[in-house]
Amino acid sequence: MSSHGGYDVLNCVGNEISTKKEDVILMRDCVVIVGSGMMGSGIGAMSALAGNKTILVDVSEAHVQAGYEKALKCIKLRVENQLNTEEEAQKAKECLMTSIDMLDAVASARLVIEAIVENVEAKQELFAKLDEVLPVDVPICSNTSGLRITDISLKCKHPERTVTTHFWLPAHLVPLVEVVMGNKTDRVVAEKVKNELKRWKKSPVLVQKDLPGQLANRIFQAIIRETIDIVASGLAEAEDVDTAISYGMAMRFPEWGPLKHLDAIGLNLGLSVQESVLPDICADREANDYLKKLVEEGHLGVKTGQGFYDWTQRSIEKDMMKRDAFIIEAVKITSKLNNE
Repeated sequence: MSSHGGYDVLNCVGNEISTKKEDVILMRDCVVIVGSGMMGSGIGAMSALAGNKTILVDVSEAHVQAGYEKALKCIKLRVENQLNTEEEAQKAKECLMTSIDMLDAVASARLVIEAIVENVEAKQELFAKLDEVLPVDVPICSNTSGLRITDISLKCKHPERTVTTHFWLPAHLVPLVEVVMGNKTDRVVAEKVKNELKRWKKSPVLVQKDLPGQLANRIFQAIIRETIDIVASGLAEAEDVDTAISYGMAMRFPEWGPLKHLDAIGLNLGLSVQESVLPDICADREANDYLKKLVEEGHLGVKTGQGFYDWTQRSIEKDMMKRDAFIIEAVKITSKLNNE
């Protein structure tokens, strides 16, 4: 196990932790992130910034070192934008460690979050191994964005302690985490994980049924379905559709969700609008033919230079930078409003 920042056991959560291996096992003082890629590194950064001794685990020194460097960049970005203090960042660096020995790393884990490849068989194998070696009171979480935790934990003897913790990209900036209960998840465990994530400056939501798309992605896919249909029908061009969302409804979403909006305008008016508009809205139960045609023609978006936009004339890097800058300012504003 590698300590990059001169780890100080007195600085991280779980005060006065012994460095003796046999004592550390008993204390179970750390958060372990299995998979240190784009998502795992961001999750690790947020854990360390919350003061947790955090271990990033990956299959090779090269992979885990790259993940560690990404985590440091995430921490640096948050400090530069006043989302965390220099003191918190320094403490996070002292708490952040790496390992290529998963079993050694989880020997002191009080929480494990998996962020490996989005493959159900790979996740099942990992969960079964973790379930075998971890005490039953240690939650095992998956950062899956589309798979069911019920399926991922299928080979576990104790599926009641398994939970989905779906961090939204970029994990070090977007506050949302969907805490999804599987068919056999103990609600007490899910609530415990949710409360832990609140301490990480996250905004976790509890999803009580293990359905495809979890919560936010179900909403997002409904929006995507209608936006594709609007373009396909010739109602508006792709850029105008995105503009309508970005500079219209999305501007108020951080503090004014759709259900709050309905309460504000009156449910009777909301019902009237639905009865007028819904009959003409796309209700397809499968992917739009317009999208299928784009894929068949090899127009896959940024990776091929053409999708709904002509990416030979645009920079995805610049657009991502603008996206992140907006998220940062939105986080600052919502945090300020919530503290008033």
